[in-house]
Amino acid sequence: MPLSDYFRTPTSFRLSQLSTAIEGRDQHALSTSFQAIEAFTAPYHSAHPNFGHLMLLVFEAVLEVVCVSAPGYIVARQGMFDAEAQKFLANLNVQLFTPALIFTKLASQLTADKLADLAIIPLIFVVQTLISFGTSFIISKLMRLKKRHTNFVIAMAVFGNSNSLPISLVISLSKTLKGLHWDKVPGDNDDEVGARGILYLLIFQQLGQLVRWTWGYNVLLAPAEKYTEEEGGTMHISETERGRGEYRDEPETERLISPLGTDQDYSDDDDSTRVANSPTTTSGAKTPNGHGKFSSRSSESDADLMPTPANGNIAPDHNLVGDGVQKGNEHVGPVSGTMNKIRNGFIEAGRKTKRGFRSAASSMFAALPGSLQKVLTKLGSYVSRFFAGLWEFMNPPLWAMLIAILVASVPPLQHLFFDKGTFLRNSVTRAVEQSGNVAVPLILVVLGGNLARNTLPRESAGDITDPKVERKLLIASLVSRMLLPTIVMAPLLALTAKFIPVSILDDKIFIIVCFLLTGAPTALQLAQICQINNVFMPVMSNILFQSYVIWILPSTLILVLLALETVEWAKA
Repeated sequence: MPLSDYFRTPTSFRLSQLSTAIEGRDQHALSTSFQAIEAFTAPYHSAHPNFGHLMLLVFEAVLEVVCVSAPGYIVARQGMFDAEAQKFLANLNVQLFTPALIFTKLASQLTADKLADLAIIPLIFVVQTLISFGTSFIISKLMRLKKRHTNFVIAMAVFGNSNSLPISLVISLSKTLKGLHWDKVPGDNDDEVGARGILYLLIFQQLGQLVRWTWGYNVLLAPAEKYTEEEGGTMHISETERGRGEYRDEPETERLISPLGTDQDYSDDDDSTRVANSPTTTSGAKTPNGHGKFSSRSSESDADLMPTPANGNIAPDHNLVGDGVQKGNEHVGPVSGTMNKIRNGFIEAGRKTKRGFRSAASSMFAALPGSLQKVLTKLGSYVSRFFAGLWEFMNPPLWAMLIAILVASVPPLQHLFFDKGTFLRNSVTRAVEQSGNVAVPLILVVLGGNLARNTLPRESAGDITDPKVERKLLIASLVSRMLLPTIVMAPLLALTAKFIPVSILDDKIFIIVCFLLTGAPTALQLAQICQINNVFMPVMSNILFQSYVIWILPSTLILVLLALETVEWAKA
């Protein structure tokens, strides 16, 4: 319709004249009037519902999260769900239910073609991390925060929630918002949309885990005694030491976890001797000492910890010798004795084989030139240390992701696990799916427990006693996590979706996931890190309450609107 038609002289109609207009004499005027009315009453975009209906849908999604997490809050307020119980459930979720969810969603959705498309996710993650870091650093400088407080704000900004809340929102939005189906997926439905959204979120989550439990755990949220009083910590530096230059402010990069570990030279002693000589009274939990290295720490609380990234993914080193093994001169039955002999025979055969290989390798190595021996020795040391550190760094979710990629990369394996009617699909896959279905509700229950402030320690070393500083940290954390990254990332995501020819950018749920992550609340695991390092607990509690209770609804509504507008603009 020409724009000039909007400025025509209004035409009024009497009821008696309406029939003649319809017959054709004033048909153009009537059509023009009806088109003008329709232009102002119809929604501007047909690809998504109007603002009021969209707000209702987002509110439904957020309310679903609230309803699932409310029981955890209520039970925690009654004193039956304390911090130790929350930590136990969080560890159980990391060890069991989340890996099951990762395997079922990734292995069933991934293909060789999708793996190439998913390569853009690490790039987007790096850009988001750098933008969040930059905005939080600028805000901290403007508010004149000390170094320790600046690191806390950076941690709150860089590590957003890519697990509990976004997963629940994506599942809910996939079933409430229409038009999210991807035309490149034959027979796409709401369940497939939700599964793809979870897949994208889990990849973002694992990338965040890599940084959260290294840089975040050891540097940004380090204990107060790692910082001087001038930096906002509790370390005392005398004037004499400062004047002589004996104190050196340790760079943050030196406090990062060394992923390589230490060299260990094992002899040909049998494995049982090594186990017997290992310290079985410690939990194996590794915490950074004054130099940022790992040191073993034994305590009753650590002994109960499960192997998570927080304790170096190391489980308590319990004695592997069972009750059926003969100890000292204890009497064992004939069956046990026979089994022991068989077991010892296998151990001895393995030991002889190992010695044979080592002897042959040593002979071949000795025949090499001396210069080549030095190069190979140094190279072997680096390789062994790297793989030792890599093995120590791996956790169950990462293992689940690796196995899922392997299964998805081999189509026959994928068919065996996920095609209807196969033996593995009806047994193993169903069992794993049932465990994976527990992950999201359990995370939300823990979220509700974390929001109950009575479960958090009241005081800790280096706690902030000035209300003004605490208010500054709260405001800086919220602005640098839920506002500024969205302002910077929204245009970048829109341009990426418009001009970069990657098929995954045509998936509407992927764009929604990217926008949700730009302004998602602070990660819940940061509360766990604060508990472990005994830092910033009151401020962390306030940030969780403000993020997940007060600001989550308007933030989610704006992010979903921006995502839908971006999808529509990219297709135009």
